[in-house]
Amino acid sequence: MRKLLYIFCLIPLFISCVDEEEFADTPQGNMEALWKIIDEHYCFLDYKQQEYGLDWDAVHQKYKERVKGQLTRKQQFEVLCDMLGELRDGHVNLSAAHDIGRYWSWFEDYPTNFSDTLIRRYMGTDYQIASGISYKILDDNIGYIRYESFSDPIGEGNLNEALSHMILCRGLIIDIRSNGGGMLTNAEKLAARFCQEKTLVGYYQHKTGPGHQDFSDKEARYLEPSANVRWNKPAVVLTNRRVYSAANEFAVYMKTLPNVRLVGDHTGGGAGMPFTSSLPCGWTVRFSAVPMYDAQEESAEFGIEPDYNVQQTDEDFAKGKDTLIEFARQLLVQ
Repeated sequence: MRKLLYIFCLIPLFISCVDEEEFADTPQGNMEALWKIIDEHYCFLDYKQQEYGLDWDAVHQKYKERVKGQLTRKQQFEVLCDMLGELRDGHVNLSAAHDIGRYWSWFEDYPTNFSDTLIRRYMGTDYQIASGISYKILDDNIGYIRYESFSDPIGEGNLNEALSHMILCRGLIIDIRSNGGGMLTNAEKLAARFCQEKTLVGYYQHKTGPGHQDFSDKEARYLEPSANVRWNKPAVVLTNRRVYSAANEFAVYMKTLPNVRLVGDHTGGGAGMPFTSSLPCGWTVRFSAVPMYDAQEESAEFGIEPDYNVQQTDEDFAKGKDTLIEFARQLLVQ
């Protein structure tokens, strides 16, 4: 019975391979292949049509004109990257041997609200490092954790030590500004330390067909409390426009928790789980294929609002003060 079921499962996969349209390794063929991959598998086409009027069919006609004639490989690459840029998605990249095409406008046109110089003033040289995080107790007995990238590993033992060290603090600041993402498991591991009961944090869907609306029903995502040391006092998460992907998901998780507040700027977004495919020329395209939503079933693709929108001021910078950290400190001692 199990063997028969396995054969039946393979049948649709085999058929889809046979029916897959083949494209030539030419400027026109690579453009058509890339357009079709996005058309059938990218998960935000309808959403972005509603948000800013993206017309993927019109994009097809526009770039058909740009690949006419003879193009060098680098010229092809530039055209295809421009086409992908129409999606306004930092998860969408085109990788070739000579370069990786990327969309950075999701943060380029916004203030950073973050300064390494200021962070060094707050941290000094006596802070502690536990794998991917740095931490310190500030002089008003507020704990401070800096997590620069969820690509940096963090173990349960590291978190136990860091939180135990700050257990007598009045509150805790988790600074994820300019964290561009990484491993979602690291984001979940950290968020679980602030969760006191099983909590609905959002939903996700799977693409089920080539149509723009071919998705499974939304499936709930829950955050489970950690079985290790947990933080049950007030906490603040600092955000800016460069909080993206897994870091954006961390902000989504933390915003659902009653003892946590988000302070800073609107996050960068990047709410789709990425998937990869290949073009006839061998280049690899990475794109968002699994849409994810917050607990209110709203897409977080373009980021989420903080509870308190706070911007770094020039006056504070001149005084060596981080406006967001200072606001968070005041919030935690109220």
